[in-house]
Amino acid sequence: MTNSLPFEKNRISAIDMMRGIVMVIMALDHVRDFFHNAAFVFDPTDLTKTNGALFFTRWITHFCAPAFVFLAGASMYISLQRKTKKELSRYLLTRGLWLIAIELTIMRFAFFFNFYYDVTILNIMWVIGADMVFMAALVYLSDRMALVLGAILLFGSSLIAPIPILTGRGFFQLTPNVVLMESYPIIPWLGIMLLGYSAGVLYGVEFDMKKRKRILYQLGASAIVLFLVLRFINSYGDTTSWTTQKDWLFTVLSFLNVTKYPVSPMFALITLGPVMIVLALLEGRTAAFLKPTIVFGRVPLFYFLVHFFIIHASALALFVIMTGKSFSDIDLHFAKSFGGLTPEGGVTLFWVYIVWILLVVFMYPLCKWYDRYKSTHKHWWLSYL
Repeated sequence: MTNSLPFEKNRISAIDMMRGIVMVIMALDHVRDFFHNAAFVFDPTDLTKTNGALFFTRWITHFCAPAFVFLAGASMYISLQRKTKKELSRYLLTRGLWLIAIELTIMRFAFFFNFYYDVTILNIMWVIGADMVFMAALVYLSDRMALVLGAILLFGSSLIAPIPILTGRGFFQLTPNVVLMESYPIIPWLGIMLLGYSAGVLYGVEFDMKKRKRILYQLGASAIVLFLVLRFINSYGDTTSWTTQKDWLFTVLSFLNVTKYPVSPMFALITLGPVMIVLALLEGRTAAFLKPTIVFGRVPLFYFLVHFFIIHASALALFVIMTGKSFSDIDLHFAKSFGGLTPEGGVTLFWVYIVWILLVVFMYPLCKWYDRYKSTHKHWWLSYL
């Protein structure tokens, strides 16, 4: 066995690139959320109101959360090459609590631009943090037990009645004026993280690259085939069945329209399958046009926080220009607006893509600067941002 991984300061280029690609695609969804003129009117996957371009603009971003959680799990296992399980456990516990705190403070403000705490949404950062807390204990499992448990949690959670926070969405009226909403339940996403942790075995220092690529191809293709079979049967794995629509395109959309909130086994299969195939394709090669994604993939939390504030602030500025309102006219309570935005503003899908491209270009030098700073400094807090 030979070490065929392109390492740079204990990092793996293929994983950084995959994570960076995910971050770029994720930004498209956030730009659409804040800029599109129908964002506050209907769900882009609502087949009674959407169109093909809008549906796929939303659907392609479905790959982001599963890929990121899966890669987070893989990175945990890879870190055991330089950490003991005790050190990793301590790091995951503190890192997880830190991410939950960020969700409840910094990200909440990024969403709503207010400090009223009338509504708080527990989103992807919350569930990654919560699952890291669980992983602080689960890293002591054997590799085989981690794999089995991950499969049980992901594929078994859909067989029981939804339990808020654990397996289903939650809506909690804490007081008459304070609401907590949760769309990312802990258990199925913990299953995905554990499966990623198990996949980290493939990135051992002595693991042969050709063998790793072959296994990733096989796993990815198997996941896609299993999705096609189970989805066609229409009896397991998703709360929404596909149906014949008005034409072939919308029938295909119905077939692909699987449930993200809460994540279903069908959703996991059709997203993680292609992710593993892309990971195999990225192994040992770096296309010139994809190199910038490595920078994004090396500083994902920095990218996430900064790009979200830029999107929201820019959308709010455009909203003021388009509607003729002043900032003093805007009511930031959730019952009145979404961070100051209402359906009167917004641009067409074409301009959403233009804004997305400009955002990614703008983010590159910022992330490159932070990556360079992080690589040349040893402050303890850098491992948490």
